[in-house]
Amino acid sequence: MKFFKYSLLLLLLVGNQQLFSQDQEDNYIEFNDRNNIVHGIYLGFNLGVGEIEDEPTYAAGLKLAYVANQQFEVGFAANTIYSRQDLIFTGNNRRQDLFAVYGGLHLEPIFFSKSIVSLSFPVLIGGGAVGYIENDYDEDYDPEISEEDIDAVFVIEPGVSALFNLSRYVQLEAGVTYRFSSIIELEPSPIDRINGFTANIGIKMGIFNMGRNRYKKKI
Repeated sequence: MKFFKYSLLLLLLVGNQQLFSQDQEDNYIEFNDRNNIVHGIYLGFNLGVGEIEDEPTYAAGLKLAYVANQQFEVGFAANTIYSRQDLIFTGNNRRQDLFAVYGGLHLEPIFFSKSIVSLSFPVLIGGGAVGYIENDYDEDYDPEISEEDIDAVFVIEPGVSALFNLSRYVQLEAGVTYRFSSIIELEPSPIDRINGFTANIGIKMGIFNMGRNRYKKKI
């Protein structure tokens, strides 16, 4: 009989403890986003040097991109290039250089993103315009650029970059890209494509990790 009383008392104590614990748990929300995608966004600027038809070429660009889980970027990129071709066309004694402006979809898978130095493979797919400009432009002599002096161009520009993760908000990047272009039809022009390598350095500023791991949030 005593054993039965002691057993009943023990069961009541255990039951009350469980109810109390459940009541305490009701004041919290279980929350763990370790397996969730971490979001980010940034604005980037870059400068580069390269070549077109073995002549020095200078580039400047910008990027606005969304970063998924610090492993993949998707966004918009635009570049401007200026190439010192120093060409003299028939019937024109003025020396001319090549310029182009293009932009489009930016994609960039990232490897080793948790390390101080990451490896990425950016690619730009888009289009723009290309033409010639006097390298010693004189407003009193040179005519304004017309539609006949510019041609549309399609560009695919893949590359490889090293990303230096300075903080949650700043990255430095250094890399090399190669530009593949469609044929340009400017007459007269000894250049039919703007293909070429470019070595780039740049900075990305934004928030690369908007998330944080949490376990319980008090109501």
